[in-house]
Amino acid sequence: MSFLSFFKDYKKFGIFFSIMCFIIIAIFYNILNVKKPLPIYQPAMVSEELVDSTIQHKAKYHKIADFSLINQNGEIVTQETYKDKIYVADFFFTTCPTICPIMTDHMYEIQKEIISDDDVMLLSHSVTPKIDSVARLKKYAKEKGVIDRKWNLVTGDKKQIYELARKSYLAVKNDGNGDEYDMIHTENFMLIDKKRQIRGFYDGTNPDDISKLLEDIEALKEES
Repeated sequence: MSFLSFFKDYKKFGIFFSIMCFIIIAIFYNILNVKKPLPIYQPAMVSEELVDSTIQHKAKYHKIADFSLINQNGEIVTQETYKDKIYVADFFFTTCPTICPIMTDHMYEIQKEIISDDDVMLLSHSVTPKIDSVARLKKYAKEKGVIDRKWNLVTGDKKQIYELARKSYLAVKNDGNGDEYDMIHTENFMLIDKKRQIRGFYDGTNPDDISKLLEDIEALKEES
């Protein structure tokens, strides 16, 4: 075999080998970058201080319970309002001077991003329902740029909100003073899927978490 012939054969092998390496690398890249589905959070996966003691060890089948509350327009809001919707939930109160304004501003930013998306809504629960009347919620909603069709601010029976907070959304602390149904809300935003399951917790005061939440909303939409 001449040197020239050997070189041509080696060149063909080199090209073939390079192509195979490229294909193998591409396959491994795609395997490693397959998006994992978002977790489905259960009470046993969440800090005990945010979960009612009766369900702290529940490890499966957790869903948001049925509810009936009143929004900023005096309208009844139930689980049917959010049927077949992805939504972001939080707990706040209108007179909160610390983290609530930041959380509300971030909810407003999310609202802007989902304004044309019929699959996604927002839901904010007052933890001081005796103070946060419909009229107060309406005033707050106007001040904060709430769009009624996308975002409900709700008030109602304190016991129901407390139980939703600690038995459904796993997001609120007991105030520890022995006062029945008193709550200390957290900065958590919860991402809820169309099956009423919790798919993510986010720091509602952290812009990076808000960006992650928006990405996870898109992931949920692809999943469903």
